[in-house]
Amino acid sequence: MDLLIRNLPFILQGLAMTLGLALATLFFATIISFVLGTLATLRFGWLRVLVKVYVELFRDIPLIVNIFFVFFVAPLFGLELSPFAAVTVGLSVWGSANGIEIVRGGFNAVPKHQWQSAAALGLKTWEIYLFITGPQALRAILPPFVGLLTLLVQATSLGALVGVNEFFKVGQIIVERTTMMEGWNPAFTVYAAVLLTYFVICSTLTWFGRWLERRLKRDRPQARPGAIPVAQPAAQLP
Repeated sequence: MDLLIRNLPFILQGLAMTLGLALATLFFATIISFVLGTLATLRFGWLRVLVKVYVELFRDIPLIVNIFFVFFVAPLFGLELSPFAAVTVGLSVWGSANGIEIVRGGFNAVPKHQWQSAAALGLKTWEIYLFITGPQALRAILPPFVGLLTLLVQATSLGALVGVNEFFKVGQIIVERTTMMEGWNPAFTVYAAVLLTYFVICSTLTWFGRWLERRLKRDRPQARPGAIPVAQPAAQLP
């Protein structure tokens, strides 16, 4: 414990880097997932093909290879990325490729009659997605998508391989430095603290996802089969 206290500023610096990397990755992966996942459900065949190419290209490549590819290949095209930016891009494209399929599957899980009934009422496409099918799809999307986000948070530790001084890398440095300079190995203490920290971050994210699920179920009760939301009539003037 004394070792952790002595290295607390260094540990907090690594933790801040991990949280920043996680927030940037989750933001970009979420935006790309929902935009392209929604586009993949439209009736334009060429658009669905483009999204599918993106999904298969990045989803079928191992995550670590994705990061190495961005970090080492981008400079060949004149794009100098910092290790932080390279890891953010690598994690975001891999995460969004998986997230797109989750979003697409969520929309496809909405019963067909919901789409047909909304179209029969003359609603525009964006209104159907936003007010009718979107809230229903979100209930199916949320659980697996939160699982994907926790996986991305854990994957930020791969940033250590390309020089990002994130939380796991800081733990490695403390273990190696203590072993060489003080003659004892604090691996158990340091990595136990790293494990506990990742557990707290990911379990908090999971708890937040479950809280959102409960709110969606409470705020939007299940409609009867075949029914779609109908606007309440305005109050009659006396």
